Amino acid sequence: MKKTFLFIAILMAMTVSCNKNTKESTVTDDADLITKDNRPVPDFSKGILTEEILWYFGRVSAPEVSPDGKTLVYSVKYFDYTKNKGNADLYTVPVAGGEPTQISRTVSDEVQPVWRPDGKKIAFLYPADDVMQIFECDLDGSNRTQITHAESDINGFSYAPDGKHLLYTRNVRLDPTIEERYPDLPKANAMIYDDLMYRHWDSWADGTYAHLFIAPIDKPDEAVELLKGERFHSPVPPFGGMEQAVWSPDGQKVAYCCKRESGKDFAVSTNTDVFVYDLKTQKTVNISEGNLGYDMNPVWSPDGSQLVWWSMETPGFESDLKRMMIYDFKGNVSFQAMSNDKLNPESFVWSPDAKKIYFLSSYEGTNQIFVLETKEESDNQATMQVRMLTEGDHDFNSIAWANGQLIATRTTHQLPAEIYSVNPETGDFSQLTFTNKDILDKIDMGKTVKRWVKTTDGQEMLVWVILPPKFDSTKTYPTLLYCEGGPQSPVSQFFSYRWNFSMMAAHDYIVVAPNRRGLPGFGKKWNDDISRDYGGQCMKDYLSAIDDVAKEPYVNADRLGAVGASFGGYSVYWLAGNHKKRFKAFIAHCGMFNFESWYGTTEELFFANHDIEGNYWQKPTPKSYSFSPNLFVGNWDTPLLVIHGGNDFRIPYTEGMQAFDIAQMQGIPSRFLFFPDETHFVVKPQNAMLWQREFFRFLDENLKK
Repeated sequence: MKKTFLFIAILMAMTVSCNKNTKESTVTDDADLITKDNRPVPDFSKGILTEEILWYFGRVSAPEVSPDGKTLVYSVKYFDYTKNKGNADLYTVPVAGGEPTQISRTVSDEVQPVWRPDGKKIAFLYPADDVMQIFECDLDGSNRTQITHAESDINGFSYAPDGKHLLYTRNVRLDPTIEERYPDLPKANAMIYDDLMYRHWDSWADGTYAHLFIAPIDKPDEAVELLKGERFHSPVPPFGGMEQAVWSPDGQKVAYCCKRESGKDFAVSTNTDVFVYDLKTQKTVNISEGNLGYDMNPVWSPDGSQLVWWSMETPGFESDLKRMMIYDFKGNVSFQAMSNDKLNPESFVWSPDAKKIYFLSSYEGTNQIFVLETKEESDNQATMQVRMLTEGDHDFNSIAWANGQLIATRTTHQLPAEIYSVNPETGDFSQLTFTNKDILDKIDMGKTVKRWVKTTDGQEMLVWVILPPKFDSTKTYPTLLYCEGGPQSPVSQFFSYRWNFSMMAAHDYIVVAPNRRGLPGFGKKWNDDISRDYGGQCMKDYLSAIDDVAKEPYVNADRLGAVGASFGGYSVYWLAGNHKKRFKAFIAHCGMFNFESWYGTTEELFFANHDIEGNYWQKPTPKSYSFSPNLFVGNWDTPLLVIHGGNDFRIPYTEGMQAFDIAQMQGIPSRFLFFPDETHFVVKPQNAMLWQREFFRFLDENLKK
């Protein structure tokens, strides 16, 4: 994913040595160094998850497989909340299993490790003079060498499979700065815009554009810029990375994603296409032309004759059903490879013989591995069949092929990400890394129960119920309704470092997490039914879930709360005016409060145009505006905590200000938690810990006293 990296430490000259006894490469100790073992140890005496323990977990990245399929390289990031920062170092582990080896120990993050095609080096991003560059090192972490000397941060990179070229992305300036426009005003501090998309997600447009570069491996600074002079981005912001730019197996072509639109057109469109650039002819072909929705994340077949990617058919609908599309270069034709409206295929991996495509998809509140297989029929005809490979209450979040097996990362509500091997025929899996075992052994995480609830329109809805550690069915517990964001994001077996169900349960709350209307994994109609009906069936689904669980004798029905972020924050505001005395506390994080003001300040207008039917000045006014929470504030009567980030441009913080101000003016007990330097998410360690403490302080004040 494209990220902006801020680094305090400058790359230092260092002597690297390998300690064979500890299997750890080391550098000279530094006061700023953060490792697994040099951080303050949290208090484990209570035996439950606390915010200090949550930030003590090591965060495991998706692994990269060595060319011979025998070894994985990945990063683990550890945080020291007392220093308010973290650090990611690199590790390797055999695919067959065994003890991981730490191969870096430095004061700044090593980012996006990849193998050089010959398998003799591991490359990664690391800062040099405050600019992210590509480095290489030996397999034990020694002999670090800077490969590039780019003038701006390199945000992602990969090697051509033949080892002859390097592909990377960085931002290039195409629009003049204020100082370039007015050199006699060097201290002026302003931004000037003539078109939309002047800010996106968490950043103001600064006149630079993400472009791809291809360079000879022996001359990495002599690169060809693929979109030179064009005001388009590749990868596509705000989160696009090298999954959007991939080499053909022969190293002669690059398939990449680009939304060739700018300004207002960019703001109202999802028309992202897959382009193929030929190094020999220097020509580019759009292979998804004609589809006006998203076309993303291409993956080449092993022989380079086909390309698979995911596609959305509906223009402007960012959460449409994902389709698996395949382009056949022999016939220069594309086709939809499968049709199953319960599946949203992504993260494709071809088998070596190209007869199978493995992929991830949400499915009934989980994320599973599936396989699309080519079956030979008796009349020499081939058919393609889809099979769910893995089963269970878990999320698989990445997959790769390694020496006859799949490598994946897996989470549950009680387990942070770890790396697993998966049998590609049976789906059986075994754990390869145990990064956080020593922590998990010290605490009780409670458990998750699967429950099916009947909705008001007679449908069956999956609801996760998370029970506290040492749950006692003879006691009664305050209970929280969790309202998911997105709005079309699955309530699956994710492990969150903020909205952590096990953390809520550790504070002696039961959590009710429904897969209400508008979530993937239950069919296209279930997913689509939320659009243009925000205050309709999805809200009834919330109430069906909490009303059903509240019948249990261990739920204190007089001490119910509702919490959520983004669309979940909107849901909380809406429920505050329509809950009919069910709840005793509400927490809304970065929620939409007033549809009219939100429409005029959000950035990706395609989302608003699709989901709430467009602007409010059209005649007649779209029905969706009747669901705006500000219309129901006269019914508010319940304590409310509002949380917002100052750099949230998807839902600007003025939405939270309005909600808090109105609650205050009505004399409703309320609190405003504002983070000036956070975005839609709260990611800085001490801010995130403060978030947790205020979250539970407010709930305890209103649901336990």
